[in-house]
Amino acid sequence: MKVFLDANILVSVINKEYPLFSWSARIMSLAGHKNFGIYTSGICLAIAFYFAEKRNKKTASEKIKLMCSHLSIAPITAFTVEKTIRNRKVKDFEDGLEYYSAEEAGCDCIITENGKDFYFSYLKILNSQEFCEKYLLSS
Repeated sequence: MKVFLDANILVSVINKEYPLFSWSARIMSLAGHKNFGIYTSGICLAIAFYFAEKRNKKTASEKIKLMCSHLSIAPITAFTVEKTIRNRKVKDFEDGLEYYSAEEAGCDCIITENGKDFYFSYLKILNSQEFCEKYLLSS
């Protein structure tokens, strides 16, 4: 299963934001697991870096490097941008780029704490707790 992580999931991991960290860290730990592909986009990483740097400028770069070494990066291409612009349902450009980046990477779902941001989605949208309960704790 290919899973796309929204920026808020990355931020919760990088800044150890509880109680969300308990769920999001479990999902991040799936990186490298044979049954899961964990994806994000460059935009999500930039957002995570911004919030990591606000908390601690000295460690932000190292945290992002470590995170990048475990994640697959879904590209944002000209086609991604075109699809975002053409979809009249998309009101937030960044969310559209993330969505179509996930779609182009072949992701099965997007994990976010702001599911309402992806109201236009045909992909499955789950928050981190829902994902863990459905795919990790059910067996």
